[in-house]
Amino acid sequence: MYRTSIKNWPELERPREKLIKKGPEYLSDCELLAIILRTGMGSSKEKLSALDLAKKILAEYGSLKNLLDLSLSEFLKINGIGRAKTAQVMAALELGKRAISERNGNNKSFKCSEEVANYYIPLLKNLKKEQFMVLLLDIKNKIIKEVLISQGSLTSSIVHPREVIKPVIKESAASVIFIHNHPSGDLEPSTDDIEITNRLCESCNILGIDVLDNIIVAEGGYFSFKQKKLI
Repeated sequence: MYRTSIKNWPELERPREKLIKKGPEYLSDCELLAIILRTGMGSSKEKLSALDLAKKILAEYGSLKNLLDLSLSEFLKINGIGRAKTAQVMAALELGKRAISERNGNNKSFKCSEEVANYYIPLLKNLKKEQFMVLLLDIKNKIIKEVLISQGSLTSSIVHPREVIKPVIKESAASVIFIHNHPSGDLEPSTDDIEITNRLCESCNILGIDVLDNIIVAEGGYFSFKQKKLI
């Protein structure tokens, strides 16, 4: 099958020219993805324009949202997507997530647990493994540093107080917030979640470090230990 190259389309029908003339809000998901892909694919059996390739990808995976779940190796298995296109698409998706987080997070100066959750939900909700992070804050509740403590299933042996205390002391943090995702989508804390939280709070209290919250995030929202009076 042969598809006409986008270069041969009328100018105002080409995605890039359409964006420049009218603005990105007038383009479909396929057209925006085609701009990121830049080129299509060609073989002895099939030739596709960038827009055709974008349509094919979205038809296969259902939506842009589902593309967020793909790993590097999964992207590379898509016919017509090599390393360069994979890097372009993954970079664009990551920029979109970070832009949403910055807007929701009030420039990383948080006033409440809800603001923290709104910042991190876009970053963590689609991850396939649990990630446990500690947010180091100054006296104005502005993040000094984010530290990834563990990846994978959460157990007390993986999240050890010394791994949390070390960066807290190094960065002279005034307080901390713990946050991790639940890939299952279940927002209720597990027995391990509660045990780990208690151990970390005890260790921080000994050193005079305020634990402001422990927040669990998933696609459906968040769970705050502070709001539920569990810390």
